[in-house]
Order: sequence, then structure tokens, then C-alpha cells
Amino acid sequence: MRKIIIFTDLDGTLLDSHTYSFRDALPSIQLLREKDIPLVICSSKTRAEIEYYRRNLKNQHPFISENGGGIFIPKGYFKSNSSDLKFRIVRGRKYDTVILGSPYKDLSTMIQELRKQGYPVKGFGDMTAEEVAALTNLSIHEAMMAKERDFDEPFLFEGDDAEIQRLSKVIRSKGFTITRGRFFHILGNSDKGMAVSILSELYKKQFGEILTVAVGDSPNDLPMLKKVDKPVIVQKPDGSYDPQLNLPGIIKADDIGPRGWDKAIVKLLSAFRPSG
Repeated sequence: MRKIIIFTDLDGTLLDSHTYSFRDALPSIQLLREKDIPLVICSSKTRAEIEYYRRNLKNQHPFISENGGGIFIPKGYFKSNSSDLKFRIVRGRKYDTVILGSPYKDLSTMIQELRKQGYPVKGFGDMTAEEVAALTNLSIHEAMMAKERDFDEPFLFEGDDAEIQRLSKVIRSKGFTITRGRFFHILGNSDKGMAVSILSELYKKQFGEILTVAVGDSPNDLPMLKKVDKPVIVQKPDGSYDPQLNLPGIIKADDIGPRGWDKAIVKLLSAFRPSG
């Protein structure tokens, strides 16, 4: 039987979009732990934020930060050597980090250039921790972690569809990417899909045949959802599904956020018995 690997977004998916709680998903989280199924966080959140939630989840698996900007692989996690990956790898005390994204300073410079061109954009780097906390409903401590960015800059922009298209064109003309979750994000030529593909290949070397699942809720999850065998989306707080996530074979969870996540995972696990 194939080994199941689950990739998940956080905000609005595994985490409630208002309280940032994963309590409603605890039954299936425990089930994954009992069955030794890797749960890989793949989020727009920073390394510091994801590590905070990994501790709370008792999660020891690799994770993907800032919309695919970096892959953090715990030391000794894979038996095979990751040195054959054709990407920059930084070897630290805790992780081997695969660098896919552009340096944060380049993204900050681009935000400044956009303002000079008349676009009223405001990034997390332009805000105090108090402003980020008020905007996101995070605590001050969590807002400070959200500002510790390496590969991705969330920003605010209030414009109509035509203005958003013009802004997107300018950003892409400079060699950067724009995506959207709860906020707009500017990043390099990396995305969640690229990072998921790299980790999936490492899992294949480890386990042989695998079955990949990804759970998300917003457009910045689309690259991740495209790269797995079983893409799953959860409902938005109003009970709707994001219309941009209309992929062939998409599985629509029958509830909101972590409640939908829990139901979808239980249903999937009942249909596919993983190898030990």
C-alpha cells in the first residue's frame, strides 16, 4: 500500500480564520499521529510562526514557509542525502533548509518602488507589531513572529480588478510573483507547488510508492493543490468555496476551516489504508 503524505495550509484551513485554533481538527490530527502519517505544514506564515504551531501540534515533520520560499527539513529526517537537489541548501544545527525564494530585502525594495510609482501598497515591513496584530487578530508576540520574514512580503492594496491587474503586471515585469490569500503577497519565482514537488520526491525515495494529499482554502494554495494526488479544499467562513480553486478532481470538504479539515482527513483515511 502507498504511504500517505499530507500537506496542509494553516490560516483558514487547519487553523480557524478568527481564533487561529486547530481544536476542531484534533481528532484527525491524533489519528495521523497514531498511523505515523507525515503532516507537512505548507503556509504563507514565517518559520517562527510555523515552529510555534509545530510545537503545539507536536509535529516533527518538514515544513514549508512563506508560500514555498523555504523548505525546512529536520536533521536526519530522510535517509537519503538531499545534497543532490539542484537548489541552494543551507545546513544548520536543526534543519537542512532548501532556499527557493527571493531574499526579503529585494521584496521590501520592490514595495518601496511600487509606492514611488503611485501604488498605495503597505507591507508588513511598513507596520509595527501592534498594527499587524490589529490587522490579523494575532497577539503581539505572534505578530512579531509574523514580521520575521525571509522570502515573502504580505501587503495591503485597495484597488478594483483593473488596478489589481495593473499592479500584478508591474510586479511580474520586475521578475517577482504576486499571489493572494488573506492578503496580497509578493515573492520570488517560488510557490507552494514547487516546494511540495521537491518534498514529495524525497518522500518517494524514502518510502517508494506514496499518495499525496493537500488541503487548502485560497488562491495561494492552488500551486500546492495542483501537485498532489488528492487536492482538498475547505469552506470559507461563509460556507462557500473559493471559485478560483475549481480543479479537476478537487475534493470539497463538507465544513468550514478545521472542522472541514477534520472531516476530509477522516474520510480520506477510511478510503485509503496507508502502509506502515
